[in-house]
Amino acid sequence: MALLGRRDGRNFGYGRQLSYAGPQALNDLFGGGHYGTVRAHSDRWQAFVKWCRSEQGPGINDARQIDRKVLGDYAAYLHDLVRRGDLAVSTAQNRLSSVNRTMAALRGDQYVKLPSPSKALAMQRTGVRQSVPQGQDREQVKQILDTLCRNHQLRAATIILLARSTGMRLREAILADLPRLNREAKAFGRINIQDGTKGGRAGASAPRWIAVNDNVRGALEFAMQVSPVGSRNLIAPHESYLYVLQRIIRPARDILHAHNLKGFHELRAAYACERYEEITHHRAPINGGQCPEVDRYLDREAREQISYELGHGRIGVLAAYIGGRA
Repeated sequence: MALLGRRDGRNFGYGRQLSYAGPQALNDLFGGGHYGTVRAHSDRWQAFVKWCRSEQGPGINDARQIDRKVLGDYAAYLHDLVRRGDLAVSTAQNRLSSVNRTMAALRGDQYVKLPSPSKALAMQRTGVRQSVPQGQDREQVKQILDTLCRNHQLRAATIILLARSTGMRLREAILADLPRLNREAKAFGRINIQDGTKGGRAGASAPRWIAVNDNVRGALEFAMQVSPVGSRNLIAPHESYLYVLQRIIRPARDILHAHNLKGFHELRAAYACERYEEITHHRAPINGGQCPEVDRYLDREAREQISYELGHGRIGVLAAYIGGRA
């Protein structure tokens, strides 16, 4: 039982740290099961805790001090991130939903929540991409890489290469087991993306094999050169994942924005569009392709394959990367 004391104690009896209390309350709520769900809510809760402790946040570490005004201020903060292009609308809504769920788990009631995350953000998610993905032009990507390298931001450049060539998420690129991936590339001609994946989707139960081509091979070779001494990934032994986000990723975003790339996630969409064209020999729908109208079976086959490669369980998610069906 994770409840450490009386329910009216600090963090409603779940300990002294807000970061610890949330996941423990979620474990209680889900009875120790639903690992993927708990992990997803916990990760988003940690983003909320980080904001609470920041200069922009209220500076609190006790869930008893969280009220609807605090949640409203957090929604306004997320709204600003979305407006600047640093966060997807869907991600912002998911973060608010997870804060609602975690607060309910901590309090044992529904009194402190935002009734509608979409209304709180004043933004509506469509689930279907409306704009052409940035980063499809490899010359544009090369210019970004050159700038990052000139500024000695080699690890950020590595993440760009991995995301564009394999469709990795930011977290997956940072935590990728590079020696293993290089061994797989040489032995099998494909790599299995397993580290840093979402919702516990890893291991033999969730393989995610990506075919190796010259772009993937080049990205892995560069990553091995850039990887800090004594590390298997892009995090040095004395660093944390949060350190890399703050000191490596955050400064790199300014360069991305200067080259009309609003975020690393755009590179996953660029990868998806490229793969769609390779599989169907038609441009992706968001790029003006007509495959869904010409051959619906081939379109579905491509969406299933790309969904697998991106680590999604539903092909419907692909509409957010390559556009919807006719």
